[in-house]
Amino acid sequence: MDLLQWLTTTQLGEFIFTALVSMLPVVELRGGIPFGVAAGLSPVKAFAAAFIGNMLPVPFLILFTRRVFVLLKDYVPLFRGAIAYLERKAERNKHLVLKYQSLGLFLLVAVPLPGTGAWTGSLVAAVMDMRLSKAIPAITCGVLAAGVIITLITHQVTLF
Repeated sequence: MDLLQWLTTTQLGEFIFTALVSMLPVVELRGGIPFGVAAGLSPVKAFAAAFIGNMLPVPFLILFTRRVFVLLKDYVPLFRGAIAYLERKAERNKHLVLKYQSLGLFLLVAVPLPGTGAWTGSLVAAVMDMRLSKAIPAITCGVLAAGVIITLITHQVTLF
């Protein structure tokens, strides 16, 4: 069964919009899955859309975060405070990742709490100069784990 058959034409828009919502920092998959279910997608389809949307920015974040931070700090003084905040946030979570490497990055992304997720994991991996070959699998597994947790919670909420 291909993806277009799996999604009805009326749900393709909800699928895409759920993926777009899940790309947003802070919201990510934790907000995308409940959004998709509320928009009429099944929990499985909402999970798939949110997973795809949450993972799309990850490689770009890991590859380009440091360069973008340097450019913004040098040429746009308005962003210096926000970048300093993000760097401090990454430093706070860095000890977990340094101690446990891929497992630490997985745990940072998998635990569905505020301040964790694929964006934070990507930021930490970028600040630590972690190789994509180590960071991407850990972040992917973390997003999958968080997605399963959020889907189960969302599905239970929709049953009542």
